[in-house]
Amino acid sequence: MISRIFRVGLLAVVALLAGCVAPQKNNLDYTAFRESKPASILVLPPLNTSVDVAASAAVLSQATRPLAESGYYVIPVGVMDETFKQNGLTSPDDIHELPAVKLREIFGADAALYMTVKQYGSSYAVLSSSITVSVDAELLDLRNGAKLWSGSKQVVQASNSSGGLLGMLVQAMVDQIVNTLSDRSYGVAGMTNNMLLSAGQPGGILYGPRSPRYEAQ
Repeated sequence: MISRIFRVGLLAVVALLAGCVAPQKNNLDYTAFRESKPASILVLPPLNTSVDVAASAAVLSQATRPLAESGYYVIPVGVMDETFKQNGLTSPDDIHELPAVKLREIFGADAALYMTVKQYGSSYAVLSSSITVSVDAELLDLRNGAKLWSGSKQVVQASNSSGGLLGMLVQAMVDQIVNTLSDRSYGVAGMTNNMLLSAGQPGGILYGPRSPRYEAQ
């Protein structure tokens, strides 16, 4: 009985040894996206439904790069943040409630990216320690409020241990401590953003007008 439990446990660990990505359906309708032809994007502070208070800032700080590299002009995060603060808005919940026309009036962007961090952080499960970051995103046209695109991505990065059961237990504990102290979740959040917000991905956004691939898509 013990050996059977041990074998089941080992199979579970093997399944988590390498980072894995949740599959994403590629059945999106890009008609509205192509008709809108957004050239500039405002990235709003993400909502955070995870248990880690640092999740929103970590995801936001790494969201503009994949969009810019995909051919869009992205409103700088510092400009966005300071503008909202000057108007007494510091909560992502309040900012997400602002009318699209108002955001267009203030920032002049064609579209806004709304994100929600569903999971962020590390977890310990006896024989393994893993980091999970899960983000939902939606791109809205600020000129008419139409939804142009939506997507979600979850990345799991698990520990890689060896040396028998004792070695696995020790390694998992060490990984959990290191994950907590060094905030490895930040790096996984960057991976998640790149996979979710980079053009050319299955079910991802289209290339922007600053990309050499814009006309060919």
